[in-house]
Amino acid sequence: MTRKLEPYIVDTNVAVAADNRAGAGPECVRACIAALQEIMDGRQLLVVDEGGQIVSEYRNNLYSQNQPTIGTTFLRWIWTNQYNLSRCSRVAIKPRGSGATDYEEFPQHEGLKDFDPADRKFVAVSVAHPDRPVIFEATDTKWWGWKSALSECGIRVKFLCKAEIAQRYREKFEKR
Repeated sequence: MTRKLEPYIVDTNVAVAADNRAGAGPECVRACIAALQEIMDGRQLLVVDEGGQIVSEYRNNLYSQNQPTIGTTFLRWIWTNQYNLSRCSRVAIKPRGSGATDYEEFPQHEGLKDFDPADRKFVAVSVAHPDRPVIFEATDTKWWGWKSALSECGIRVKFLCKAEIAQRYREKFEKR
């Protein structure tokens, strides 16, 4: 009997931080590497959109002809496994209007009205998936500011670098 894998959505900054390219501290880098490794080792299920917007963002931010990194390894893993249903789940998300950065699935919540358009696809994928997968987040401080509104909408975010992102958020937004 095979066990059902827990589905996860990975924000691009997790792989960027794992590559030590996001100014993240050593604990954060290790946590991001571990999260990616769990997916690549088949212990977790990666969730992406059917339209390929997430995979395209990965490609734009992770592709490197230089030394192989965990990010490029993750990107190669995605190219190999994105249609393998035992490794990757793909869900449809519907653009709202003519824009490619807003989606029918994105929650209409006052606290999310200024949510980063480039990151809305991750939230839309979580809402569209029947298991409402957790979104892995590493270093994007704006997500920390939206965590309460996201939670109110049933969106679960796992901050892999919780202490670091909280500190960065305070320095960036609360000391104004």
